[in-house]
Amino acid sequence: MKNRRTFYRSRKGWIFGVCKGIADFAEIPVFWVRLLALIGFVFTAGWPLVIVYIVAAIFMKPAPSVEIKSDADWEFHCAYSADRSLALKRLKKKFDNMDRRTRRIESIVTDREFDWDRRFRAEG
Repeated sequence: MKNRRTFYRSRKGWIFGVCKGIADFAEIPVFWVRLLALIGFVFTAGWPLVIVYIVAAIFMKPAPSVEIKSDADWEFHCAYSADRSLALKRLKKKFDNMDRRTRRIESIVTDREFDWDRRFRAEG
C-alpha cells in the first residue's frame, strides 16, 4: 500500500481532535501543536483562533474508524467518505449478492436429492 498521509481530525484528540490531526499529518508531537495553539490563543485575544478552530473542526473529515490496511480498504473509505449514499448502495448490492448465494446453497443442501446422494455415498 502506498504511503498516504491525509489531513484528518483525530478520533483520539481532546476537543474535536483538530490539533492531534494536524500533528499526525505533520508527523510532529501533538504537544507542540497544542502549545502553538495556546500561544496563538493568548496573542490573538482568543476569538480569532477559536473561530478558526471551530471551522477546522467542521470542515476536516474525521479519521477512519478502522485501520486501513490495503488499497481496497482505502478505495472503500474514499468512496464512503465522498458519497455515503453511493457507498450504501455498494454495500446493499454486496449483501444482496451474499444473500442470493446463501439461499442457493441452502436450497442445494435442503434438497431431497442432496440427502439421497449423501446417503448413497455413505453406504458405498
